Amino acid sequence: MTEVFTSWKSWQDAARPLAAALPGEAVEVLEEAVAFAVLQHGDQLRPTGVPYLEHLLEALEIAVVGAQVRDPDVLVAIVLHDVVEDTPCTRAEIAERFGEHVAELVAWVTKPGVAAGQGKAAVKAAYLRALASAPPQAVLVKLADRVSNVQELHRMPVEFQRRYHRETVEHIVPLAASSPWFARWFAGWRDDYRAFE
Repeated sequence: MTEVFTSWKSWQDAARPLAAALPGEAVEVLEEAVAFAVLQHGDQLRPTGVPYLEHLLEALEIAVVGAQVRDPDVLVAIVLHDVVEDTPCTRAEIAERFGEHVAELVAWVTKPGVAAGQGKAAVKAAYLRALASAPPQAVLVKLADRVSNVQELHRMPVEFQRRYHRETVEHIVPLAASSPWFARWFAGWRDDYRAFE
């Protein structure tokens, strides 16, 4: 059974293991990023009904505990990866608060809005294809996000599971080839969901 990362439900859960893994300055910036994300996402819930913060902390736990990512910009971008897409927050606000590099990483993983005359599915497909040319640090952000989204895929309706599984195998799994830990994790995950292949 593939390892699941769901033990960081709050900043209090994350603070001690982060302090053991990272320099104090990096932990301080992450605490600021978590507070900023909480403020931006407000009372938004995930499709599973859990507070949005849990997804952000899951992705952070996956990166730090699982993939052993230690790059502070990548970790901050993981915490902030949905704020531009899902809240009124802008890239400029992220750049001002956390630096241009973090803002750039967030921009790479932000799905563009659907303009008049465009189909939502076509826009998403183009976004997913574009990830193949993303810089390695942005790929790490996306991989951590997707592991969080699929590690408990069984909680979702079956049709959603099938569609999301297919999308993950086609677009995200190839990105994991450059990161041994993510490659191993997704290989195990595909084995868990082999009925869909």
